[in-house]
Amino acid sequence: MNTAAASDLTDGFGRRINYLRLSVTDRCDFRCVYCMNEDTQFLPRAKVLSIEELYSCAKAFTELGVDKIRLTGGEPLVRSGIVDLCRSISNLPNLRELVLTTNGSQLSHYAEPLRQAGVKRLNISLDSLSEQRFARLTRRHKLSQVIDGIDAAIAAGYEGIKLNAVIMKGRNEDEILDLVAFSRARAIDITFIEEMPLGDINAHSRAQSFCSSDEVHGVINREFPLLASTEKSGGPARYFRMADSVSRIGFISPYSHNFCASCNRLRMTVEGQLLLCLGNEKSLDLRSLLRRFPGEPEHLKTAIKAALINKPESHLFSHNDETQVVRFMNMTGG
Repeated sequence: MNTAAASDLTDGFGRRINYLRLSVTDRCDFRCVYCMNEDTQFLPRAKVLSIEELYSCAKAFTELGVDKIRLTGGEPLVRSGIVDLCRSISNLPNLRELVLTTNGSQLSHYAEPLRQAGVKRLNISLDSLSEQRFARLTRRHKLSQVIDGIDAAIAAGYEGIKLNAVIMKGRNEDEILDLVAFSRARAIDITFIEEMPLGDINAHSRAQSFCSSDEVHGVINREFPLLASTEKSGGPARYFRMADSVSRIGFISPYSHNFCASCNRLRMTVEGQLLLCLGNEKSLDLRSLLRRFPGEPEHLKTAIKAALINKPESHLFSHNDETQVVRFMNMTGG
């Protein structure tokens, strides 16, 4: 491993960046109410990075010191060539871990090929165990397909599987314990996420639906006493253990427990915009560099290092109905 690259990516606040969330598509087979509107318009092909360009970016970042890459979307498993891309990225010499976030709808087919291609861990979105409610939240009737995908991933033997649930009042807050029980029964982890103010949604009021991590923690703790843990997965989640289960409970709390001080992440959209902060519009156009200087990664790496001085100290999320970041989550990279 090229240990000399370990200090190459440090921002203006001394935070070392070693984690890239790389979006491989803005497209998705769901239309989750907190992620996008039903009539979302997707990017034309010319604006989307090719599989080769995505690999070139991954390679450049690992040569600068990134040792963890998460592939995101949209839904990454609707991207043609995703297994080959995973195989190529997982073989990069400086990479410690390749992980992937998915809605689970395609996992019955892809779970084993992805593991064989070098994906070590999966995050799978699951916001409800009710068929009707799942359909209202995702605007698709695919709950059984997702559960089959979760079970296929468990059977495939990944190093780690974690469910992600966005909890919203008036939508699914009464299913917190059911989701915990589902995770415990399968001996996998689950993380509860506060809804983020990305994109101008029209399906609900974010101010009215906001449910804090502390509220979710309280509901779980009354039924399953939670023990604080110092374990980390390389991301923003805070983890808790239960004495009678191997499953961990995580919380991602951009409002109530701001994690910006320890931020170690960058995001890149599928159109090649390097996002320096989830809650900020500042970005760097890497697509133009990739296409202007094909096969010359030093231009890319120089631009990435120079951009880090503009990484903000913190986002300024607040849980009201104001659209704080215009881009939807599917455009950001989930």
